[in-house]
Amino acid sequence: MSTPSVGETLHAFPGGLTLRHHKQVACQSPLRHLPLSAHYYLPITDRRGQTAELIVVEGQSVRRGQVLTRARSDFDIVTHAPTSGRIGSIVRREGIWPPGSWTDCIHLEADGLDSAVEAEPLTEWFEHDRYRLIDRLRDRGLAGLGGAIFPTAAKLRGDWGPIHALILNGAECEPWIACDEMLMRTRSDEVVRGGIVLARAAGASEMVIAIEDQMGEVGQRLSDAIDTCPIDFPVRLVRVDKIYPEGGERQLIQVLTGLEVPFDGLPQDLGLLCHNVATAVAALEAIEAGRALTERIVTVTGPGIRQPQNLIVRIGTPISELIEAAGGLTGDAGRLILGGPMSGNALPSDRMPVNKGSNCLLVLTAAQVERVQPVMPCINCGECVRVCPASLLPQQLFRMIEGERLEAAADLNLFDCIECGCCAQVCPSHIPLVDWYRHGKAARRLEQLDQRRAALARRRHEAREARLEKEQIEREARREKRRQKLAEGSKAQDEIRAAIERAKRKKHSDPSAE
Repeated sequence: MSTPSVGETLHAFPGGLTLRHHKQVACQSPLRHLPLSAHYYLPITDRRGQTAELIVVEGQSVRRGQVLTRARSDFDIVTHAPTSGRIGSIVRREGIWPPGSWTDCIHLEADGLDSAVEAEPLTEWFEHDRYRLIDRLRDRGLAGLGGAIFPTAAKLRGDWGPIHALILNGAECEPWIACDEMLMRTRSDEVVRGGIVLARAAGASEMVIAIEDQMGEVGQRLSDAIDTCPIDFPVRLVRVDKIYPEGGERQLIQVLTGLEVPFDGLPQDLGLLCHNVATAVAALEAIEAGRALTERIVTVTGPGIRQPQNLIVRIGTPISELIEAAGGLTGDAGRLILGGPMSGNALPSDRMPVNKGSNCLLVLTAAQVERVQPVMPCINCGECVRVCPASLLPQQLFRMIEGERLEAAADLNLFDCIECGCCAQVCPSHIPLVDWYRHGKAARRLEQLDQRRAALARRRHEAREARLEKEQIEREARREKRRQKLAEGSKAQDEIRAAIERAKRKKHSDPSAE
């Protein structure tokens, strides 16, 4: 396969929307650290629904950066203590999706000292084997900070074949989210060096940093950081158009290369790897500073928050404390959203903790979330098809999910939906299409799980029936064998009796025999 060209010539992806940005709302205040909390809640249920293996016990004292869970594979994300304190009991906190879900969390009672374990920098890391870097990134708890929380080690180590280029994604396309932009403004040199760490771990021969064309100051700072970078590695900066959802991995790759990631494949199949800029900075800290991932930047913004800003927040901090640090809610605040207005999830409460994928807390007013027009029947206008960046048929998917034809929806590539929200945004019937797709995916997964359970039960039943039949055949064979033995024994006794009778008769017929 030829090497994909990531050049200056930009391409286009299907659909998309041009949205009005509000990033400047949160960027007017300087980046600052959120004060230490008294309580932290660290989720131990991963994106696959599996519970992490704990290596601490209730009542144990820990320091910041201390390992709390063990990685059984590259797909396990190691959890570290965000500060020093005492391990409490396992508690349950509200989840995001599906609505009404709960997740188990380690409760850490902070002692206020914030003492940390001794850092272990990896010196001369550029000379180390790439697998040594991947091991270090896994042990320091790295995961995708763009929102997906995919384990970084699993993404880097997979047997994908040669990786030609690492794409560092700084195209933050959601209208309100500004955490990546603030990161690139304040730590541009670390973004570049951290990207090189990831490129080296991936075995890539070059790195491309993609940002939106309206990020003027960010672009200049990154250009300066590239020029002054002390590491000799080919790095280029590419500015892409401000079209939502261009920050999506597949859409960004198509813009940069003109190639589509196969619907059933991954970017690695094209020899490309995509990571978020915040993941790059975390990778640099894990390697050069030897520090675990225990904090991230969160944008706290929206018309329902009094003082929008970007905060450096410890993992496990209750969202209520972010709201308090940003001046609290306005009187007309109506909904909390984790993420952006297009693809984010409404929060059931402010008790949820910040996790590694929490990039934005958006607060909308009641007027913004109030439905001004009722949901109407689909008129098959095709607007959703026009804007879909995944080239799907949203109206057909909606009808199939509504009619509970989940297998048919899956056959129409329901799971290729990236839940960007473009279709719902343009729907003249005001159908909440993304909610339907999320429901359809969850229901189809449950349906498939039920089918697997039924198939397993059927196989167990068939195996039991076969075993019982075999045992019955064996019992019959044993009975037949016993009958034959009894028959043979009876025949022998008859022969003995006959011989005795012959002897008696002979005796009576021949008196001289006495």
